[in-house]
Amino acid sequence: MPVAALAIGLLIVAQGIVGLVAPEFFLQLIQFIQTPPNIYFAAIVRVAFGIVLILAAPMSRAPIALRILGALIVVGGLITPFLGERFGDIILSWWTQGPGIVRMWATGALALGCFIVYVTWYKQRAA
Repeated sequence: MPVAALAIGLLIVAQGIVGLVAPEFFLQLIQFIQTPPNIYFAAIVRVAFGIVLILAAPMSRAPIALRILGALIVVGGLITPFLGERFGDIILSWWTQGPGIVRMWATGALALGCFIVYVTWYKQRAA
């Protein structure tokens, strides 16, 4: 499970980099994901990602933080079908004000991804 959690972290890092380098493309991608039925697939992926993080938490460097993060992602995935489209519209309306806003959110994603990578990376054992 730690390898899957590491992969999730790397995907989130990649998402953050795309948002920083190509905010217009990132915005178009998010707009595509926010439409039904894509939003339902995104909800399933979120729940799966959260479960992976929860299961990988005991073997990580920050088990409590990773467990909490995983739980928040699961909850976010579960409420996405009900509130995701409306919430997404609000976020997208902010993002259309300029690439700086998108880059700010992308920086958050990059930081979150880096955190997941750090806590799930192989832990060196003291000899």
